[in-house]
Amino acid sequence: MKVNFKTLGLCFVAATLLAACSEPPEIAAKAAKRPDVAPYMGANNGFMTKNWTPGNQASWTESVDKRTQGQNEYSRVK
Repeated sequence: MKVNFKTLGLCFVAATLLAACSEPPEIAAKAAKRPDVAPYMGANNGFMTKNWTPGNQASWTESVDKRTQGQNEYSRVK
């Protein structure tokens, strides 16, 4: 029996591409967004910024604005 490697390779590539399309969506992305909790409520853990207290919307807004300005190239060059 003669095996055609070109056809076999194309079938393998097609099967691989089709298998990648059947993966379930990421569940972690859905769990990260909770519509019942406001973003400024946050978690009280060691990964928070120092000037922000959970539940205080004013300190959260100030912290986010400061972080955004730190990522702005125009304000960093001045």
